[in-house]
Amino acid sequence: MNDFPLIIENDTDIRDLTGMQGWLDETIPALKSSLDRVGAILFRGFPVASAEDFDTFARTFGYGEFTYAESLSNAVRINLTPRVFTANEAPPEVEIYLHHEMAQTPVSPDKIFFCCLAAAEQGGATPLCRSDRLYAAFRAAHPDWAAKFAELGLRYTTHMPASDDFESGQGRSWRSTLSVETIEAAEAKLRLLDYTWRWQPDGSLVVTTCALPAVRHLPDGSESFYNQLIAAWRGWRKETHPVVTFGNGEVIPEDAVGSIVDLADQFIVPAAWQDGDIALIDNHRVMHGRYPYGGGRKRRVLVCLARDEGIKREGKL
Repeated sequence: MNDFPLIIENDTDIRDLTGMQGWLDETIPALKSSLDRVGAILFRGFPVASAEDFDTFARTFGYGEFTYAESLSNAVRINLTPRVFTANEAPPEVEIYLHHEMAQTPVSPDKIFFCCLAAAEQGGATPLCRSDRLYAAFRAAHPDWAAKFAELGLRYTTHMPASDDFESGQGRSWRSTLSVETIEAAEAKLRLLDYTWRWQPDGSLVVTTCALPAVRHLPDGSESFYNQLIAAWRGWRKETHPVVTFGNGEVIPEDAVGSIVDLADQFIVPAAWQDGDIALIDNHRVMHGRYPYGGGRKRRVLVCLARDEGIKREGKL
């Protein structure tokens, strides 16, 4: 897997944003073709030192916008430009497990840009995992389980606090998540999403999604294990019932999840950040996470989500 991620280093005279944009304009068709094949590209040594620089880099690719405000992400983030925001604000000791961004919601981004403005002194790498390779290995080892995931999909149960909880990797409040201010507006939005819900005595909200796909068919004919099963199973707040089930409500065997977790570990490639690095990830093909980090220097990684061009989306919210 020495092709993953594809690393492109600035070995030319690109020293400013104008030169970088000119280089991107010439190479973007080839870069997008490589992304379709490999699933992740790491750009190193380019003149990107701020959120605004990163915004310029991502915008040059011409993808459609996917803003944090309109998303159903359950992570607390801080917007820095209209399209750029901080990565998950969870404390550094919290591990964020492998997942496809927002695959636990009906509307998820197609591409993800990451930008490291300041690498951690210790740890803090972003694990990457090719879900097409993972699903092929899982299907070969456990064809019956693989077929069941593909047939039934998954339902997710998440907890939305009454106000943002910066100590949690899933701490975004229900008001922010649903872009509403009142209980009545929240319930109207949940009906539109086809979620079920129950309010908690502390004003927080527990919601369960409709059945969502667990496997995604990719343009090259392969299949991706496109979901948040690993992250939900290993890291989400535990309720009195499973946080993720098959799409019909049936409990997922622990042996099945354990097999997926073990297989995924075999396909992980950690992206060890350097200052100024940018990564472009195909969210349909590649899972990502975050390893814990430490040291005196604050890790600072930014995110920009994007939609593919020309994709028709039925029932967009």
